Order: sequence, then C-alpha cells, then structure tokens
Amino acid sequence: MAFDAIETPFGKTDKIVCGSATYVAYAASYFVKPVQQVSIVGYDFPVAEMDEMKRRGIQLEGVEILHEKK
Repeated sequence: MAFDAIETPFGKTDKIVCGSATYVAYAASYFVKPVQQVSIVGYDFPVAEMDEMKRRGIQLEGVEILHEKK
C-alpha cells in the first residue's frame, strides 16, 4: 500500500495509489470475503481509498497507520 508516480504518452500523475498488497486485496475481494489486509501506510494515505477497500469487504484491522512524518 503505497504511492507511485506514472508517466505515459497519455498523461502523468505524481501520486497514484499502488502497491502489490493493494492490488492483491482488490483482486481477492472479487472471489472471497473477507479479505484481511496487513500493511503499514503513511499518514497521508487517502481515507477515501481505505473506505473503498472496506466497502469491498477488505478488513483493515491489520493496517497500521504511521501518524508522523519521518
């Protein structure tokens, strides 16, 4: 669960949600419920993304949010 910057011939973004744990959780949510996510995210990880994961049946009790910038 992280951010990435992507540039293609069609556009560029400096901050897009990515990370294999995020993609695996989303994919698994199509086949099993609940999905139990285990990860660490920074204080700036979007709440809207966490809410969408919860809506899809992904449990986030195993996600630790670091509340300070290091």
